[in-house]
Amino acid sequence: MLRKRGKNNGCCFADKVRNCLSRGRCKGLIGPLSERATTGRVKVCKVTGDRKICARMASMGLYPGVEADVICSETGQRCLLKVNGGTISLDADVSDNILVTSL
Repeated sequence: MLRKRGKNNGCCFADKVRNCLSRGRCKGLIGPLSERATTGRVKVCKVTGDRKICARMASMGLYPGVEADVICSETGQRCLLKVNGGTISLDADVSDNILVTSL
C-alpha cells in the first residue's frame, strides 16, 4: 500500500497517527493535560489511548510535537486549546490521554 506525502510538510496523516505513541519527544516535566491548572504555552509530547482517540486528535491537529496555547484550564475540568489558529474544547477524559510539557 502506497502512502502519499504532502509536498510542504513531508508527513502524511498515517504517520501522524503512528507517532501518537512515540517516545523521546519532550524533555522536562511531562504530565496529563487534565492535571494542568495554569494557562500558557505547552508542547504535546504523547497522545495515548486507542486508535480512534489518537486518529481523532491527529485530525484536529493535536499530535506529538505540536505547540498549543491553553486558554482555559481547571484541574479535572474541560479545557480549551488553541492549535494552528483554531480552538479545541476537550473534556477531562480525553485530556487525560494527552501528555504535555510547559514551554
